[in-house]
Amino acid sequence: MFLDDIGLYYEVHGEGKPLILLNGIMMNALSWKDHIPKFKEGYKIIAYDMRDQGQSSRLKEGYTIETHVEDLKYLLDYLKIDKINLLGVSYGSQVALLFAIKYPNRVDKMILPNATDHIDNYLKAIGEVWKIAAKSYDGETFFDLALPFIYSRPFYNSNLNWLMERRKMFKESLTKPWFDGLYRLACSNENYDVRDKIHTIDKEVLFISGEEDFITPHNHMWEMHNKISNSTLIKLDATGHALFFERINDFMKIINDFL
Repeated sequence: MFLDDIGLYYEVHGEGKPLILLNGIMMNALSWKDHIPKFKEGYKIIAYDMRDQGQSSRLKEGYTIETHVEDLKYLLDYLKIDKINLLGVSYGSQVALLFAIKYPNRVDKMILPNATDHIDNYLKAIGEVWKIAAKSYDGETFFDLALPFIYSRPFYNSNLNWLMERRKMFKESLTKPWFDGLYRLACSNENYDVRDKIHTIDKEVLFISGEEDFITPHNHMWEMHNKISNSTLIKLDATGHALFFERINDFMKIINDFL
């Protein structure tokens, strides 16, 4: 379905308490297709493409990540949802944290895999690589430059054939609008920093870290966990930044137990 006013594509699955899925920077609503059937009953799962992702509209260069915060509020108002549970992966966790800080009365529980509360110099350097990869307008080049950061070493070594098929898929399916959208998304959070604000979050928060994730490393997420009094941190061994995919069954069990 589309929210035509701002060109936002969204899907609703099931009935019950609303749970919004917030994508990582290279994801879209389709990325959750294997996860959605695994959520426990009693939840209305809402997946959507942020603008500049998937089937949603494109934005002009120069916007900031706060744009997606306001889009999320607009979507909730449109769906007449007062309070939500948030599950945000990576970039989606940044949107979730900003939303919870600005609209605390609209949030119940939060699940934040591979989260960060600021963009440090190391993340900025990775972002620059992703932007260079996007400007190549070539799926294989993009894969070779950007994807090794995402998966863990054990996953990469054990699933090389699958990864090479995915590399081929990138070559065949990624379009110029996709690359341009990814570039703008990678620019949008350069000044994101909520280090001095997340202590105000009084919601029940679940952090999930990957042992081999060096984009949002476990020790950094431990610091975030210590800032939020009502939070839990669980580490998944031998996983990277794509832990939601690398160990989908373990990932979903942790989430369902929390919910």
